[in-house]
Amino acid sequence: VTTLAFEVLLLVAGIGVLYFGAEWLVRGAARLAGSLGVSPIVVGLTVVSFGTSAPELVVCTVAALGGNSDLAVGNVMGSNLANIGLILGITAMIRPLSVAARVVVREVPLMLIVTLAVYPLAWWDHQLGRGDGIFLLMALVAYLVFVFQSVEEEAPEIIGEYREYLEESEQTAAAVRLTDVGLVVAGCSALVLGGYAIVEGAVAVAEFLGVSQTAIGLSVVAVGTSLPELATAVVAAMRNEADIAVGNVVGSNIFNIAAILGAASLARPIDIGSTILVRELPAVLVMSVCLLPLLRTGWRIQRWEGAVLLGGYLAFGAWIL
Repeated sequence: VTTLAFEVLLLVAGIGVLYFGAEWLVRGAARLAGSLGVSPIVVGLTVVSFGTSAPELVVCTVAALGGNSDLAVGNVMGSNLANIGLILGITAMIRPLSVAARVVVREVPLMLIVTLAVYPLAWWDHQLGRGDGIFLLMALVAYLVFVFQSVEEEAPEIIGEYREYLEESEQTAAAVRLTDVGLVVAGCSALVLGGYAIVEGAVAVAEFLGVSQTAIGLSVVAVGTSLPELATAVVAAMRNEADIAVGNVVGSNIFNIAAILGAASLARPIDIGSTILVRELPAVLVMSVCLLPLLRTGWRIQRWEGAVLLGGYLAFGAWIL
């Protein structure tokens, strides 16, 4: 019992360190970019959006390098489920979410295509190899080019989403400050330390309780690494900027599949268990498809629809576990 308590403490502490590491990295990097004269729109599209997904990237890469493929894939699938069911569900219950038409017409179909791409890549050999990782990263580059081409159209949403960070970056545009460099260094260090702590704690807890690493990755680790996105969405909703959350969640899900699985499999091939392909991945697809009819009803996600998403997330979680 003492050993289990220590491993649980290590897991919880790792999640806390990971959260603050992402916050420090994003804040310091945004300020640095502003001091170097980088456009606020570019900062929002790159530094901040990637920074909020850094926890998943670190955890999955550390897990893959350590041979814990189930934990890595479980974390990605669990994060995508949490983004749709938990984050959008809670945010819509706080304040109904207005939806830009382009999200339904463009981003959600792209999210479905990227998610479906895992099947042909992993079905025959039950593995994402380095070649598959390169393909996924190339898909990410294509997506980013596509986003940058429409940057003028999306500028108001990007600026609104990351207003706090971008205002700080503009205020510090005079010179590079050592404190900002320190924040970036501290953030990166905290992300690595937190990632290692989470992986070690999660693997030990799974072994102690006799459950799979996939289950731990889908539940505790996935929710823990999704804290930055959850905090951002809830704060946005309370500030009456809740319409931003949908695009952020969809973009994050695309990034999780293309960038995180791509980078992790490039570092070391990832084994994809048959249960992932017949249970967890279909669950992500079903939740993603369910977004379409909800988003089409008045171009809003109402409070009751948010409750449906949250209920679906809890039901899938109970079924998978």
